[in-house]
Amino acid sequence: MSNRFRALKHRNFQLFFGGQLVSLIGTWMQSTAQLWLIYRLTNSAALLGVFGFASQIPVLFLASLGGYVGDRYNRHRGVIWTQTAAMILAFVLAALTLSGLIRVWEIVLIGLFAGVVNAFDVPIRQAFLVQMVGREDLPNAIALNSSIFNGARVVGPAIAGFAIGWLGEGWCFFLNGISFLAVIAALMMMRIAKIEQRHGDGSPLQKFIQGFRFAMGDRTIRPALLLVSLMSMFGLQYTVFMPIFARDVLHGGPSMLGLLMTSAGVGAVIGALHFASRTDEKGLVEWIAITASTCSLGLIFFSQSRVFWLSAAMLLVAGFSATSQLAATNTIVQVRVPDELRSRIMAVYATMFMGVQPLGALVAGGVAKRFGAPRTLGVFGVICLCGAVVFASRVALRLWGAPDSAESQAGLGR
Repeated sequence: MSNRFRALKHRNFQLFFGGQLVSLIGTWMQSTAQLWLIYRLTNSAALLGVFGFASQIPVLFLASLGGYVGDRYNRHRGVIWTQTAAMILAFVLAALTLSGLIRVWEIVLIGLFAGVVNAFDVPIRQAFLVQMVGREDLPNAIALNSSIFNGARVVGPAIAGFAIGWLGEGWCFFLNGISFLAVIAALMMMRIAKIEQRHGDGSPLQKFIQGFRFAMGDRTIRPALLLVSLMSMFGLQYTVFMPIFARDVLHGGPSMLGLLMTSAGVGAVIGALHFASRTDEKGLVEWIAITASTCSLGLIFFSQSRVFWLSAAMLLVAGFSATSQLAATNTIVQVRVPDELRSRIMAVYATMFMGVQPLGALVAGGVAKRFGAPRTLGVFGVICLCGAVVFASRVALRLWGAPDSAESQAGLGR
């Protein structure tokens, strides 16, 4: 247990842990309520895909700028500003919904603005972890940070499922706005040692390209990131389909939606805590191959299920496996990069993980409109399984333990 929670010995991370847990519960409440509100207003799988696209596409184009800002300016202040911006957006969405003025295009537009905030927040916040705990406890902090995210994923959708039916979607958005006060207060209470910011020359795009060249030149980081992109493009699109499975496949309502998303969250928490018990990065490539395969199989079986308990069980498996894979990939990346490139490399990670999700959401919505959500998700699961098998057969079994390429070391000088 001491190994599993060792990052919590740092005061700054204790504050971060508590504040993030409260805030992310609100974030998951809002995410669940937004999906339900769009589907209730439109009955359109395509528009669910459009919303997913709009809320995530900014990461693809702006994460490089977020990484540049994180390497050039104070990361502590940067996270405070991004959390404040997200809070303002939540209150605007709540006001429009509670007043009865909300329209689908406004939900999509606010989702787009939230995506812009995330494009800066993700690389800066991920790079900020090392300033809270140091390099020795960084892998554990990554795993516990994932457990915070997914612990909120257990509670938030469950609360939202009942709150939507009782109070309506608008109050979910309002409570999310209130929840940001916890993380902002925690961030302002931190005592962060100043670090020397190495500015260097070059534009944000040049800095991003430098980070991308480093990542693609590393024989361990490159295949792990490519598999994450494939899983993000196709496998993680199941969240877009949740309202359809809850209402039309399993014949439930908002509470059913909340329970399904909570099932995935429970699995994710178990995966994050299991990963947190690791004390080093040995065997992570093999673990990525195993969990990617398991996640794909879980999604395939979920897409064919018409019984709630089986659907919930398969989402639990998918949540466990996806979180384990992402935590392992994040750890591999962070332990292998120099501090002066950290935000830029995390921008590459964010782009390849979150940046491709909007493209997948747009494809998923269009295909599901024509062929149905169950069949679409089943095909996506098969695609991910093929990718995992290729990774295992051509990468994991042959690259683990191999020396780094010369290019990855030379990337520091470019």
